[in-house]
Amino acid sequence: QVQLVESGGGLVQAGDSLRLSCAASGRTFSTLGMGWFRQAPGKAREFVATISWNSIGTWYTDSVKGRFTISRDNAKNTMYLQMDSLKPEDTAVYYCAIGRGLSGSRREGDYAYWGQGTQVTVSS
Repeated sequence: QVQLVESGGGLVQAGDSLRLSCAASGRTFSTLGMGWFRQAPGKAREFVATISWNSIGTWYTDSVKGRFTISRDNAKNTMYLQMDSLKPEDTAVYYCAIGRGLSGSRREGDYAYWGQGTQVTVSS
């Protein structure tokens, strides 16, 4: 049974940092791309960041470039999202996902497995 569990969300003030983790179990995903998406109230789920299977390729949505860093530890079957200089606009439920291929993707349809999400709230 495949399971993805996000953790590390919480309530912080603008300018603070959070580190999200996504722990996968049930199988090894070391040869697949992974990604982070987020969904704010009343908004569609949007792409945040993605990383290839070997961590060589990483991509970010423009609004988080320079502030967020995606990484993974294949030995631990875990992915991370380091979020610095958080803004109120970053408030959302953050979801991790495992892709269908080696490289990452910004499209939801390219992901096969999804976590339950973790809430990130950034106050002004």
